[in-house]
Amino acid sequence: MIEVAGLRKVYRAAHHDVVAVDELTFSVRPGAVTGFLGPNGAGKSTTMRMIAGLEAPSAGHALVAGRPFTEHPQPMSALGVLLEAKAMHPGRTARRHLQVLAATNGLPARQVDTVLELVGLADAAERRVGAFSMGMGQRLGLAAALLGDPAGVMLDEPLNGLDPDGIVWMRELLQQMAAQGRTVFLSSHLMSEMALTADHLIVVAGGRLLADESMSDFLAQTPSGVRVASPQAAQLREALEQLVAHRRAAGHPAALTAGPPASAGALIVQGVTAVEIGQAAQDRSVVLSELVTVQASLEEAFMKMTTARVSAHTQ
Repeated sequence: MIEVAGLRKVYRAAHHDVVAVDELTFSVRPGAVTGFLGPNGAGKSTTMRMIAGLEAPSAGHALVAGRPFTEHPQPMSALGVLLEAKAMHPGRTARRHLQVLAATNGLPARQVDTVLELVGLADAAERRVGAFSMGMGQRLGLAAALLGDPAGVMLDEPLNGLDPDGIVWMRELLQQMAAQGRTVFLSSHLMSEMALTADHLIVVAGGRLLADESMSDFLAQTPSGVRVASPQAAQLREALEQLVAHRRAAGHPAALTAGPPASAGALIVQGVTAVEIGQAAQDRSVVLSELVTVQASLEEAFMKMTTARVSAHTQ
């Protein structure tokens, strides 16, 4: 488990202090994939660096399995860390890079071949790291993180440079690790992939905690809607406008907007159920070609939350 309590990081500048992380408190529990989200400059990387002991907090603390990461007798067995995939000697082969890590951390040499096979680099083990693509560098960085057969992993943007097959492979590996009862904590800007991978979310903005909840609870905060279309477009719009107006007059929030470009001619209705829309269409003899309830995407929910946070902060 990763525990962060009252974590704060202030960088001293010439004219004013910069608060990168501001009183963060959260826990990352084993047995689930926990996503770490936030806009650029939100403090995600700084938080991860403090968890890994690479930066000292100005206040508060970060613990891995009950103690600071650097105080573990075998830190690589407590938490596998991938923060900078290319932080390795370009002249070494992949195998040699891992052998050095294993030797300096007191890990069994046999683990090198195990992790090379696991991340799909067995055939590239004798190639020099400097010639690796970004995706191969990510795989090698993950191999290093897994070298100690850790109880958990913390990965900063692990999907960078991976092709679609690599992204699916990474998703399945992380979910498998969580199913084994390990702690899995990762950041990513790929919202669509995070929605498929993570069970739980920690969201930050401006160095502060915005959300610490399950993926389903986070998405539920952004209203879903109903996408509806008809070959009788004018009649459908008139029926929906009347339905929305009726809901608003009764004191309930409701809205009618154009659907996404991929659904040309479709309308999105919020605050009205699909059953109510279907009944209204039937009463007016309007034929429907589409009637489906749609859930807000993770990106939409994230943008709504972080935009509201930034607006409140600037007022």
